[in-house]
Amino acid sequence: MAKKWYVIHTYSGYENKVKTNLLHRIESMGMQNKIFDVFIPKEMVTDLKTGGRKVTTEKKVFPGYILVQMELDDDSWYVVRNTPGVTGFVGAQAKPVALSREEFNRIARRMEAGAKPKTSTDFVEGMAVKVTSGPLAEFDGIIAEVNPDQGKIKVMVSIFGRETPVELGFDQVSKL
Repeated sequence: MAKKWYVIHTYSGYENKVKTNLLHRIESMGMQNKIFDVFIPKEMVTDLKTGGRKVTTEKKVFPGYILVQMELDDDSWYVVRNTPGVTGFVGAQAKPVALSREEFNRIARRMEAGAKPKTSTDFVEGMAVKVTSGPLAEFDGIIAEVNPDQGKIKVMVSIFGRETPVELGFDQVSKL
């Protein structure tokens, strides 16, 4: 039998606890020759907070899921399925479906060290903002476009009765 990667569904927020429980069960039940690895896909995400502050954190790519590399048979299935916090395998109820090599490689590439952190922000299109610095300070506007990778937004500001697009940094605006 070949060892393959399977996706396990867990209670969201309990992925680390399930991984720990599963590793203990593998050891205590002598399943090291059938269950080889337990993996929680994570990536670095940079959140841009109001005021231009950047906060980089590690986030789970698939909350509520972990990956298990194993040779699937009745014994290994039983050990994983009956681990506290595991709600089931992803796939058919009778027989779990393994990830293809391409699917696993795509997930692994996303985790590679040195990968540029994803950027997220709480600014969204259509949000009303006040310009806090620069020549248009104190003007109000509506966000027309958000570019988190560059840390910029396009704001429609009313100047002399006309809507004018202005590109600003996240640190130059505040929410209304």
